[in-house]
Formats: sequence, C-alpha cells, structure tokens
Amino acid sequence: MIKIVCKYFILRIIILCLVNTVVFAETKIAILDFELKDLTLVPRIPAEIKRTASIKPLLENELRKAGYVIIKIDANSQKKAEGGIGYLFNHHDIAAKLAKQFGADYVLVGRLHKPSFLFAYMMAHLIRVSDSRLIGNYISEAKGSNKKLTVKTVESLTVKIDNTLDNRYFPP
Repeated sequence: MIKIVCKYFILRIIILCLVNTVVFAETKIAILDFELKDLTLVPRIPAEIKRTASIKPLLENELRKAGYVIIKIDANSQKKAEGGIGYLFNHHDIAAKLAKQFGADYVLVGRLHKPSFLFAYMMAHLIRVSDSRLIGNYISEAKGSNKKLTVKTVESLTVKIDNTLDNRYFPP
C-alpha cells in the first residue's frame, strides 16, 4: 500500500512540474529604444528627448513586474539594423531578425509621435520573432508631458501588450 501511495505521489509531483514549466514558460521580449517623431513648430526640445528616452526603461520595468523576461539589445546593434528614422517601426522582418540574434520571442518597436504641444501618442508594434508577424499595434495617448502622465501612459501601453500575450499584468 505504501509503495502505491509513493508511486502515486511521485507521479503527481512529476505532472505538477511539467504543468508548471508550461504555465510559467518565460516570455522573452526585446524592447527597442523609442524614437521621437516630433511634428511641432519647435521639434526635439531637450525635455521631449528626455521623455522619449524614459519610455523604454519604464516599459521594461512594468513588463518585468508582470514576469516577462526582458532581452537587452545594445544601442549599437539597434543602430546598425536601423536604416533611418522609422525603419524598424515599418520593417517588422528586420526588427525580428535583430531580436532573434539576442534570443527574444517578441520585439517591441516604439515611437513617441508628437503632433501637438498638448498631447502625444505612444505607438508600439509588437512583433513575433519566429515568423516576423506584427501581432500588436498599440496607441496610447498622453495629454501633457509631465513624468506622472508618461508613467500612466506606459502602464496603459503595458496593459495592451500583456492582453496580447499572457494576461498577467496588473497596473498599480
């Protein structure tokens, strides 16, 4: 009787380990530096350049909180793949090829599109690396440019990305 219980117990542990491996498989995302597309009369002021640079680390932090593995792609590698402003945003195959070199499952290519002094849009393309397919096209509006609004807009963008992937992010 004890042998049967032990075998049953060991079998249950093995099955649980296999299920946990599948359920908690690591989703690896590479996030490229966001580009600034500033259409205002005074483009690329230092404050907007700083805000644009803050998006990637904020987004990485939020996705990391949700359990995603963030794959780092160095700026030099991104620059080599970039054929000009907007190139990787519009060429999913090239962005996927870049991310594949670093072992990512997905790559997020983003842009801060600023048509006005009053608002801007965080735009992002989520690309599945295995087949270079665009699986998510996201836009989150930021009214104003202060740090708190940028954080809230990143959280909104994170919700959208997570809804496409694993549904495990809960914004603060």
